[in-house]
Parts: sequence; structure tokens; C-alpha cells
Amino acid sequence: MPEVDSQQKGLGTFGGVFTPSILTILGVIMYLRFGWVVGQVGLFGTFTIVTLSTAITFLTGLSIASIATDQKIKTGGAYYMISRSLGIEAGGAVGIPLYIAQALSVALYTIGFAESVVRVFPSMDEKMIALITTALITLVAIKSARAAIKTQFVIMAAIGLSLISLIFGGPVEGATVAVAAAPESSVGFWVVFAVFFPAVTGIMAGVNMSGDLENPSKSIPLGTLAAIGTGYLIYMIIPLILSSRATPEQLIADPLIMRKISFWGDAIIMGVWGATLSSALGSILGAPRVLQAIARDGVIPKFMRFLGQGVGPDDEPRMGTAFTFALAIITVLLADLDMIAPVLTMFFLTTYGVLNITAALEGFLGNPSFRPKFRVHWLFSLAGAVGCTMVMFLINPLATGAAIAIVIVIYFWLERQELRSAWGDVRSGIWFNLTRTGLLRLRSNADAKNWRPHLLVLSGAPTKRWHLIEFASSLSHNRGLLTVSSVLSGENITASRIEKMTQGIYDYMDKQGIQALVRIIKSKDPFGGATQLVDTYGLGTLVPNTVVLGSSEESEHHQAYCHMISRFYAAKRNAIIIRHNEQRGFGSRRHIDVWWGGLKGNGALMMILSWLLSTSLEWRGATVTIKMVVPTAQASDGARSNLEEIILSTRTGAQMEVLVSDGRSFWDVLQASSATADLIFLGMAPPDNQFASYYPQLLERTAGLPSTVFVLAGEDLEFGDVIT
Repeated sequence: MPEVDSQQKGLGTFGGVFTPSILTILGVIMYLRFGWVVGQVGLFGTFTIVTLSTAITFLTGLSIASIATDQKIKTGGAYYMISRSLGIEAGGAVGIPLYIAQALSVALYTIGFAESVVRVFPSMDEKMIALITTALITLVAIKSARAAIKTQFVIMAAIGLSLISLIFGGPVEGATVAVAAAPESSVGFWVVFAVFFPAVTGIMAGVNMSGDLENPSKSIPLGTLAAIGTGYLIYMIIPLILSSRATPEQLIADPLIMRKISFWGDAIIMGVWGATLSSALGSILGAPRVLQAIARDGVIPKFMRFLGQGVGPDDEPRMGTAFTFALAIITVLLADLDMIAPVLTMFFLTTYGVLNITAALEGFLGNPSFRPKFRVHWLFSLAGAVGCTMVMFLINPLATGAAIAIVIVIYFWLERQELRSAWGDVRSGIWFNLTRTGLLRLRSNADAKNWRPHLLVLSGAPTKRWHLIEFASSLSHNRGLLTVSSVLSGENITASRIEKMTQGIYDYMDKQGIQALVRIIKSKDPFGGATQLVDTYGLGTLVPNTVVLGSSEESEHHQAYCHMISRFYAAKRNAIIIRHNEQRGFGSRRHIDVWWGGLKGNGALMMILSWLLSTSLEWRGATVTIKMVVPTAQASDGARSNLEEIILSTRTGAQMEVLVSDGRSFWDVLQASSATADLIFLGMAPPDNQFASYYPQLLERTAGLPSTVFVLAGEDLEFGDVIT
């Protein structure tokens, strides 16, 4: 289908935004509850309520204007704005409840219309009127948005006539009026505020028409703010009329008091009908367009995505309108909305609050991409978000909690769907600013109290050496930084190939539930490249303090491999070399042996690593045994006492075993004692001129053992202070 030329086909500011917004603002609360408000709190109390309510709506309108003049707004209104700024999960978490609220609002308004008709014509059937009205306004909406807007012009004329009739009316016959007075038995100010506030929450009616507008970035700010200003002016004039023509008691007692004080009372009935019908029409126009947008973004289940289809040159959401009609009809038939009506109001207010948060974040972060023509300081948007939250709790704390819970559940459900969007959002900016702030504060070197392993895994191809990544992930507990790295050598190593390989590793780790960064570099020499990576990788003081790598079994590589380990040590990095037993792997992950050589140097680091491993999900419940070799039985008592004291001070829950060599070498004792272990920790000698010959001897003496971890503490830190 050819793309629609919105510049020629779209609606204007007056018809597309101002008209639906002002008709929703001037609704049933104005006709049936405004007199009660004035009667309860008096004239000046009403002025205060109207001003506070409109201030919150105005701040939200400013936020909407800011977002609308920064990005190209398409179909979906508030959902589109939020999803393109806070991400598809946040947009869907708000958009789905917003759609449901708007769809059910169709039924709410048609039922309200039916009730008002039955009051005038008691012999008529209320439910039948509601069903017929729902069907008629749906037919108007299905025909086209333009036809619906023309219908709203007629409704606006009826509302205008009712207001004129009210202005030229007179006081209730025989009433003695005391202007601005309120009865002593009036209810609390905030109770009255909560009753009135929904009267000013109609600004989404115009925003939801975003996909049908000729120029959304112009029409949405201008039309929305004009509707708010017009509504405020009317809401400030009506209390003057009401308080001057009826007593507080009369205003409270009669919901249709306007009919008695108007020049032509039936014009008020026409206004009530017009208000309910216009609100219903605004909902049946807005809801399908939100549904169309979330369906096209893949937010709803696959079998429902046909609801994103559009028909005709104006891309009318007829499938979405039919679906919305079905929901509204079911709701009308049930006709028991008292329990869910407050939650619907909460969904609208939640949308306003999130829109304010969106604008506040965009303004606060100051991303270069955020360049709205209508600039609003982020503090105003933040004030709007706070105001929406306060009003929600004032209106109905229970319904507020229910609405927030539903939004959170939908958010996490969408997050689990791993939806991919073709646009960026503000979340990257949030994390960037948090990261920047944290890095600037981390200027000093690591201290023992806050030390944790930041691991750089030299894995090569991750699928071939997955045990390295698995081991490192168990150490990090998803709290330290974990980077999976690889050095590519050879010809034809292009930037695009590196990028593709990086994304492939990310995707593979996501499936395995591993949270890590990925770093791939190219180098002619893999050992030199690894050294270069360790020397240069990191930002500020946040650099990997521990390198995890596999052992080198090929003798022709030992010289270069040992030189690389020496460079790691000189760079003050800890090295963890894993000699993986291919037949046994990590066994049952139940028994870990740590061979003790003293608290200084490698000993304390091995205790930390073994404790971290034993408290991970994969190794949970594993027994850590600290093993020490002494030459004679006489030396065992003192060694056992010292080792027991150290273990108690570390609070790791490790066990201990002191072994007497009886003339055997350490290596013979090691081979005999740890043959059935699942993992062995063994310290390495610091690299020196003989390290190239020491390493092959180490491999020879530990041949045949279960998977073994060689630990070399190179960091400039007293690990004894970390573990004790």
C-alpha cells in the first residue's frame, strides 16, 4: 500500500486536537458535579481546586508540547511518545492499560448518556439505549475520523448553547444567596478535589489523533494548550454563576441545578448528552489508534497483531475499531463498572505522569538528539509528574496501587519477550549519566572493604571454552564487571566482522543467562594482543583487576604464554589460569580443595575466590576444604590451631584438613588427597627469570588431577584484609 501523504490528508489543529480535547474536558462532571463542588467548598475554595487541577494538566500539556516538537509523532499518541523515549517496554506497559481504559470508557460514557435519557424519559430501556448509542458512534468512527470530527462540531455547538443559556439565566426562585459561602457540614477539601479533578483530564483525546493530523508537531502543542486554557476560563466563570444563583444547600442537593438556573433548561440536558456523546466518540476514535500502534510494534501477542491493519488513504484502524466496539458492548451488557471505573481514571493519570517523567528525563539528560522547538525546563515536567502521583493517591489509593501493579506486571512481561525496537530511547542516556557520575567518583584505587573481582576472560571462541565464562560468571555473581574477550589474528579481520562476531557472542550469552560485556580486538600475535588488551582495556580506575584464561598445553607456546603471564603480573593484575579436565569438567560441583600456603599472597585470594564460587547458584552447597601439608605429626597440632583461627576469622564456613607428608613430596600428597575433588585451587609462584621453566613443571606435576585453578595474586592489595 502506498504511503499516505499526511501533509495533504491530515486533520488540522482545531478539528483534530482542540475540538476532541475541549469536548472531553467540558464533560459530565461540569454539568452534574460542579454545583456540588461549589456548594461544598465555596467560591474561593472552588477557584483553588480548579487552579490546582488545571496547573497539573497544564504542566502535562507543556511536557506533551516539548515531546511533540522534538520527534515526529505518528499513530498512537501517548503510547508513541513514551515508547520512543523510554523504550518499547515502558510504552507498552502504559499503552496496553491506556487502550483498555479508553475502550471501556466508551461503555462508561454511553451508559452515562443512557442514564440521563432515562431521567428525562423514564419509560425507555436504559441498556438498550446504551447498546444502540455504542453502535451508532462506532459506525461514525468506522466511516472515518473526519466524519467523527464533523459530528463533534455539532456536539460542541450543543455544549456552547448550554453555556450561553446558563450565562443568561437567573437565580433559583425564592433563593437567598450568600456568595462564596459554604455549609458547615461540608466534606474535606481533598475529597472535593478528587471528585473534580477528572474534569480536566481530557487532553489525551487530541493527542490520540496524532496519526491523523496534518502537522502533529504544530497541532498537538497548540491545540492541547488552547483546550486547557479555554477549559480553565470556563471553569473559573461557572462558579461565579452558580454561587450567585443558588444556595450551597441547593447546589449540593440537586445534580441538575444548572437546568433550574439557565435561561432554557433543556439546553443543559442537551449539553449533558453532548458531553457524554463527545467523550464516547473521543474514546472510540482514540482507543483503536493506540491499539493499531501497539500491534504494529509487536507489543501484543502475535495472534492479535492483525489489529494493526489500516484501511484506505487515511489508514483507518477499522479492525481495531471493531475490536474496541466488541469490548465496549460486552462492558455495556455487564453494566457494573463501579469497581473498575476508578482504575480506569488511574490509567489515564498514570499516562500523564509517565509523559511528564519522559519530558523531565529528556530535558535533564540533555542528549544532543533532544532538540524540541517548544522548550520546557525539566523541573516543570518533574512537578507535573509529582502532581499526577499525588492526585492519584488522593482520588483512590487502592485503585492507584492496582494500576501501578498492572503497569509493572506488563512491563516485566514485555521485557521477557525481548522485543527489539528500530529506534533508540532515553534509557541509554540515563545509564550513560549514571556511569559517568560513578566513574568520576571512583578516582581512588580499590580498598579492601569494597573489593570485588572485575574479570576479563580471554576466552577465544566462547563456545569452545565456555567453561572459562561459566567459571567467571559464578565468581562475579552479576555484581562485578565481567568482560568476555577474544584476540583475532590472521588476514581479513575487518571491523564489520568484529562487530558481527561481537553481536553473536552477546546473543549467545543472553540465551545462557550470562551478563557480560564483550571486547574483541585483532592482532598479529594472540599473546601480544592479549597483553595489549589487558594494558589498555578499561575506563579511568574501572579496569579489570583479574584475568581469567585457559592453560597452555602446547610446549611451543610456553615461552610466549609465560611472558604474557609475567606482563599481567607486572601490570598488577591477578591471573586465574584454569586447567580444565575435559573428561570430568567441574564434576558434581560439590567439593572444592584449596591448597594453603599462608594468608599472604595467593592464599587469601584463593579463599575469597573459593567462597565466591561456593555461594554462586551453580556451586551452592559445595564444601570448601582448606588443605595444608606439614612434615611431621608434631607440627600438625600448631598448624591446625593456626588454620582454624584463620578460618574462623574469615567467616567463610570452610572446613580444614592438615596432612602429614611422612617423607612424601607435596605433589604426591596433592595427587592422593585431591583425586576425588571437583575443583582444586593452587597458588603459583610469582613470575621471575625462571618462570618459563617453572610453568611446564607445574603442568607436569598436576597432570591427571581434576580441573585445577592456578591463582596468581598480582594486584596491589592486601587480600588478607578482604577476607578477614
